[in-house]
Amino acid sequence: MHLIDKAEEDNQTIITEFILLGFGNLPELQILLFLVFLVIYIFTMSGNILIIALIVADQHLHTPMYFFLGNLSCLETCYTSTILPRLLASLLTGDRTISVSGCFAQLSCFGYLATTECCLLAVMSYDRYLAICKPLRYAALMNGRLCLQLAAGSWISGFLICVIMTCFMSQLIFCGPSEIDHFFCDFSPMLKLSCSDTSMITLVSFILASLDSPCPFLLTVTSYVCIIATILRIPSTTGRQKAFSTCSSHLIVVTVFYGTLMTVYLLPKTNTLTALNKVFSVFYTVLTPMFNPLIYSLRNKEVKEALRKVIR
Repeated sequence: MHLIDKAEEDNQTIITEFILLGFGNLPELQILLFLVFLVIYIFTMSGNILIIALIVADQHLHTPMYFFLGNLSCLETCYTSTILPRLLASLLTGDRTISVSGCFAQLSCFGYLATTECCLLAVMSYDRYLAICKPLRYAALMNGRLCLQLAAGSWISGFLICVIMTCFMSQLIFCGPSEIDHFFCDFSPMLKLSCSDTSMITLVSFILASLDSPCPFLLTVTSYVCIIATILRIPSTTGRQKAFSTCSSHLIVVTVFYGTLMTVYLLPKTNTLTALNKVFSVFYTVLTPMFNPLIYSLRNKEVKEALRKVIR
């Protein structure tokens, strides 16, 4: 209320809605884009829910690796549902407006799930590190209690960072313009539209971003450096192939997720690259959750076997 009163004193008009421009510059492709994103959404939801159902139903999949995979699939269903339904509605109706509170809600959910995914991918890489580099101690080290602690820690860390950022974002006021050149409410485009002093939230976001992405990424990279070094020391070709097959699916998922994420947030924010940023944003927000079930089911014998049992 204090910020609103101050804005009113300065004769600034407080805006209550944003306009998500999205793909509005392609009016002739709106129906095609709607159909494409609808198919992607249906496939993503059904694929990830199927993975969860298989892990719950099949006793052979009650292992740490599949426990974390189940968490990842659960996260992906929420992740894609944060963005795609709103995008589909705007493509179908042409209504690109979203309330400021709705934008905050979408940003908070997106930030929470993205941060949790970074942590979960790091946890999954640590699980593969123990399985390949310390196979004799794996069962004792990666016990049920540690699995629960690591999974809960991932979800809780994402939630805490989200709460901190939401508290700071809620202090911002927006006086116009109201157009966000994106298909969802992302942090940087929203911050540019604020007429408040953003120096503090910029500093806080930098500190939190330095913790929630680079730290899990470095842990993931370190785990895979150790894994690859261990695999290369295995004398037989068959042994190397077998060891690598246990982590290849996860490595593909990590590469796609972090590759597109870093491309979006590390590229210079110029007008020329805005359209390119949208394309790469589609990759990590829309396509990655769709590809994950495919990658894990096509490259994983246990998942394929569990699927065959269901089909029979």
